[in-house]
Amino acid sequence: MSLDPAALRKGITRAERKQWWLSFSGVAVTLILTVGILSFSVTVYVLKSTLFEEMNFHAATRSLVGMVLLFSVYVIYQQWQIHRFRMHLLAQEELFRLIGENAVDMIAVVTVDGRRLYNSPSYQRVLGYSREELEQGSSYEQIHPDDIPAVKAAAKEAAETGVGRCLEYRVRHKNGEWRVLESTASAVRDSGGNVEKLVIVNRDVTERRALEQQLVLSQRLEAVGKLSGGVAHDFNNLLGVIIGYTEALQDSIPPGDALREPVDEISKAGQRAATLTQQLLAFSRKQVLEPKILDLNAIILDMEKMLRRLIGEDITLKFEVHRDIGKVKADRGQLEQVVMNLAVNARDAMARGGELRIETTDGELTDKDVRRYRYVVPGRYIILSVSDTGVGMDAETQSHIFEPFFTTKEKGKGTGLGLATVYGIIKQSGGYIWVDSEPGKGTTFRVFLPFAAGAVEETSTEKPHAQRCDSVRTILVVEDEHSLRKLTRTMLDKVGYRVLEAADASEAIKIAADTSLHIDLLLTDVIMPGMSGGDLATKLSPERPEMRILFMSGYTDGAIEAKGNLKPGLVVLRKPFARETLLRAVEDALSKAAPTIANRDRESDPKSTTSQLVAN
Repeated sequence: MSLDPAALRKGITRAERKQWWLSFSGVAVTLILTVGILSFSVTVYVLKSTLFEEMNFHAATRSLVGMVLLFSVYVIYQQWQIHRFRMHLLAQEELFRLIGENAVDMIAVVTVDGRRLYNSPSYQRVLGYSREELEQGSSYEQIHPDDIPAVKAAAKEAAETGVGRCLEYRVRHKNGEWRVLESTASAVRDSGGNVEKLVIVNRDVTERRALEQQLVLSQRLEAVGKLSGGVAHDFNNLLGVIIGYTEALQDSIPPGDALREPVDEISKAGQRAATLTQQLLAFSRKQVLEPKILDLNAIILDMEKMLRRLIGEDITLKFEVHRDIGKVKADRGQLEQVVMNLAVNARDAMARGGELRIETTDGELTDKDVRRYRYVVPGRYIILSVSDTGVGMDAETQSHIFEPFFTTKEKGKGTGLGLATVYGIIKQSGGYIWVDSEPGKGTTFRVFLPFAAGAVEETSTEKPHAQRCDSVRTILVVEDEHSLRKLTRTMLDKVGYRVLEAADASEAIKIAADTSLHIDLLLTDVIMPGMSGGDLATKLSPERPEMRILFMSGYTDGAIEAKGNLKPGLVVLRKPFARETLLRAVEDALSKAAPTIANRDRESDPKSTTSQLVAN
């Protein structure tokens, strides 16, 4: 079936001509019959002539009847032709109706001044408005005020040039939600070539734009994550040296000395830098997590005193924890970090005071949420909501809040990593975080954590570290960073350990082969030039089966596993480390039996000075 508009107009014109010809023919035949009847009547009743008798009455009658029959056949034929064409028109109309009613895209016909002439039924499916509601107002009525100038400019351009262009703008759904539409306009010209109407095809791209934003954010996090993971090793080595020598200065400078305060500030700066490194690893989702089944309500209530001190007296803190909610599986320390960062963000948004509300409840993400956010996994979730009555955020700010180093605070008052860290922790825990906010109406962050079945796992208390043995122990320190190796040796020397040091694995192998001393502990960096720490331990262990092994590294777990030839489960001393952290890790390692490398998998205490390498 042809849908060519020119052919359709030609067919309509032809049908109209046939209709007019039929009408004229009917009038002509009617007039002829009338004249014939009148002529008979005049002859018979007026003239009373025998002319009528002399005429072939029967022949005349048959002629008139034949003319009537011929006209009737012609009428029937023309009506049949018109009927066929009308059925054709109805079929085409039905086809266009099916296209309009079932098209996913919204189709509208408007005049050049914006008056609606037609709206496809998909408007009601997508935006919630009926055809009558749309026709009552202007086509600009539901468009976001900030986007109206661009839409009018595009419509004017299409009306003047006859060529439309693709445009994106926001339209208000009937429920008040803003949807993003991708629009293309086509001009309809009259017989004079002037644009009289615009056919507009709109497509809802809200979900696509949300997915693109998620992708862009993930790519940014991945890029910064690779950067942070790449520099973490060298940066942590430098921080280790700074923190270690600062501790040595603090030991030698009494508290009342004028130099003690600058040294203390250096120490604090080093610790803050170490924390910053962990935040970088957190939002890139490469930090070490120790997930356990937890009671979210208990964690929130345990933090109450700390949160009240954190937000200040001018902000009212309210808890609304629902009883008997499900459990979650997460790292308690990281979960506390999430709550604290959201509370700090809320506090900063309420410079003149306000109300901070923290709520926990059971929830569920359904297929409806999946249609809205395709990355969502449906199921049961525990929802943590943190709401404030602060200044709120516009849509543009909300699109950037989880990006690393993005901040609305003035210079020097924020790193821009608080919410990025929250995002990374939640994502690594298998959850989601969404924000609802409007300028002047406050902000609500909703964290969805997957429901976890099982009993709550108690957090282990910190175990006392092992006591030092009276005999002198020998430690082989392998570290490619000279300053850190020197500092580590100094720390161990001061407490009575005998230290052998090597700059790389090959030098360590040579020292182990040449020395007659019993090496009690191999303290080695994991990733070094040449042979890795894991390969070094594998080579030396058969020769010295009683030697304990302690790994140290400033890399992320993924890099340690991939480059250090270590499998998940091994315990690694994290750089940068303080003196007490190093000594405790060494004493704990020396107090245990010396298993083979293949059997070194063991559980680590959550508050231990060492952490367990877990697979990413």
